[in-house]
Amino acid sequence: MVRPPLRVLVVLQDHRAAGHAAQVLRGAGADVVTVADPAHAPTAAAAGDPDVVVADADLLTRAGRVVETVRTQAPDAAVLLLTDRLDVEGALTALRHGAQDLLVAPVDGPALVAAVERLGARARGARSRTRRAVVLAVGAHPDDVEIGVGGTLAAHRARGDAVVVLTLSRGARGGEAAVREAEAVAAAELLGARLFLRDLPDTALGTSGATLAAVEEVVAEVRPDVVYTHGAHDRHQDHRAVHEATVVAARRVPFVACYQSPSSTVDFRPTSYATIDGHVETKLALLRCYASQSAVRVYLDPALVVATARYWSRLGDGDAVEPLEVVRDVTPAHAVATTRSTAAAPTAEV
Repeated sequence: MVRPPLRVLVVLQDHRAAGHAAQVLRGAGADVVTVADPAHAPTAAAAGDPDVVVADADLLTRAGRVVETVRTQAPDAAVLLLTDRLDVEGALTALRHGAQDLLVAPVDGPALVAAVERLGARARGARSRTRRAVVLAVGAHPDDVEIGVGGTLAAHRARGDAVVVLTLSRGARGGEAAVREAEAVAAAELLGARLFLRDLPDTALGTSGATLAAVEEVVAEVRPDVVYTHGAHDRHQDHRAVHEATVVAARRVPFVACYQSPSSTVDFRPTSYATIDGHVETKLALLRCYASQSAVRVYLDPALVVATARYWSRLGDGDAVEPLEVVRDVTPAHAVATTRSTAAAPTAEV
């Protein structure tokens, strides 16, 4: 698997030194952001989630203790400090404030690259052992993701994962847009998810253009480890469009899978099964948020929802399961702990 480039934040007050460091590190394949004004470093750290911060050693005590503030915004980042002189007292001060290494400036290019790569690998290793997944669920209309993976998302939240929901339209063709928007907000609040609600035209979503741009924007912002979306085998044109756009936008996401919707065809062939034992009631509560739809959509009948989860349990572990059609899986097993994969897809049954 090709590893993503190291993300490096350079906070050096000498503009020439900052430019040289950025050039050397980019030449080694790193994704580098430089900050000229140390006061802006915390904001850059929060936005960029760096693996390594390269900073002046005197920023430990000057400019409002910038390095300490940066560490609060990027607690997983390793800190490499550059100093004009290296002495025992200075080294101890740096280590006490969370620095992992110090180099005496001016630093030659190979030494800088070696230090950043070593610290970056260490930071990513520590992060992979402690970091929970960021999960993005993408749907065409309000209630789509709750129907498809409401239990799976509840399971992710129970294990501490961050859950993000992106809904591309407000479902104006299936009801009153303002009402459906309020229902989507209520469901996200109940789940503890971050909601992105767009206003693309219901029943006329395209596979590129605005649809692709909307998904790419959210993927770039939240950097998900796991993405769930509609499947390709679906009678609804919006669902197919969202599937195609999401697969393109999530092409670098380690785990991408498709959920079953009420309009999925018999060609939907799951290859992984998310056990949702203990989360069925949460899924039903999420669906109850969509009161405007429950009276007219038979597939929101709680008895049918429970029966469907029970039906798929014959292929998974536990008493209740949500089926998934895996598109991409290059993630460590612990990142998607709610699923169990099978070697072959089941045949459709009538």
